[in-house]
Amino acid sequence: MPAARELLLDAAFTALGARPWNGVRMVDVAAAAGVSRQTLYNEFGSKDGLARALVRRESESFLAGVERSLADTAARGGADAGDRCAAAAVWTLRSARANPLVRAALTGCRGDRLPPAAAPPLPAPRTPFGVRPARGTPSPVALAERIRDSVAGALGALAAAAPPGAAPDPEGVRRACEAAVRLTLSYVVAPAGSDEEAAGEVARLVRILLGGPVV
Repeated sequence: MPAARELLLDAAFTALGARPWNGVRMVDVAAAAGVSRQTLYNEFGSKDGLARALVRRESESFLAGVERSLADTAARGGADAGDRCAAAAVWTLRSARANPLVRAALTGCRGDRLPPAAAPPLPAPRTPFGVRPARGTPSPVALAERIRDSVAGALGALAAAAPPGAAPDPEGVRRACEAAVRLTLSYVVAPAGSDEEAAGEVARLVRILLGGPVV
């Protein structure tokens, strides 16, 4: 059976789908989770604490999905850098459309129905490449960097398997990943065409930047 914390987060997420955050009552969340209101306050401290924990969970689940999409694409074999970036793009676009908390965390635009924690007012400081920021409510900048790092890691593994002299420069990989993420997020903000078409444009950009065949 899930722990009380997960039950409460599930109940809060379900409640948010039915009413705006300012209409979600702590007593109702506790009742839906089958625990006491005191247990809810012991776990999260306040409604704001519950909101921050909910946004963190949904953001981390989204980022784990980015990793899975990259791993699944690699496992199928024959995938180049463009294919892997496209897989991450499709997951990002679908997640942002399906989950308003993920969309808010990625774009910084929360709307009136979501908790303020869904869109931090200030971006987190930029972190060195490959270093993850401290745990907290993620900013759009921090999420973009986490996606970039995941994609860069996948492309780094691809480069390591390349013949001597054929591997792209690591800085070039980093820049290509940054561009791929920024282009993907532009489709989150302003959708155009299908997810697959958008991902195709991401793949094309990456191949151009890395000097591979453009298809």
